[in-house]
Amino acid sequence: MSTVKSDIDVNVPISVAYNQWTQFESFPQFMGGIDSITQTDDTHTHWNVSIAGIKREFDAEITEQKPDERVAWKSIGGEQHAGVVTFHRIADDQTRVSVQLDWKPDGIVEKVGALLQVDDIQIDRDLHRFKELIESNGFETGAWRGTVEREPDATGR
Repeated sequence: MSTVKSDIDVNVPISVAYNQWTQFESFPQFMGGIDSITQTDDTHTHWNVSIAGIKREFDAEITEQKPDERVAWKSIGGEQHAGVVTFHRIADDQTRVSVQLDWKPDGIVEKVGALLQVDDIQIDRDLHRFKELIESNGFETGAWRGTVEREPDATGR
């Protein structure tokens, strides 16, 4: 598994940053390589991506979602990846957005890209584009404020 971590400070209130992040279908506006995302229900999305000439299609499930705190997901079948985005209030009008993504590179192109940390560079670029989008708008384009409770792990927590 390859792990990517990055964070960025955005000059908007935490609720604005969080609300925009819940608009999964808008991800292609700031995420490179994402062709489309379709939200099929409150906890499921379908992704079409093309990165370095490799096209992938997969489904993901939101495994935990707490307004103004975090959104976690994992892939369902096929692609192996999972991640979490957390939101941290710095000031009334400033929020730190932190991303951690774990994924399993498949094929030589993805394995070489992971070794060269191309995925780290891409996530940093994506977060900078998110910052530009949310700060230039000054408001979110929508919101989903529901909660998804995490399933207990093997220890019951």
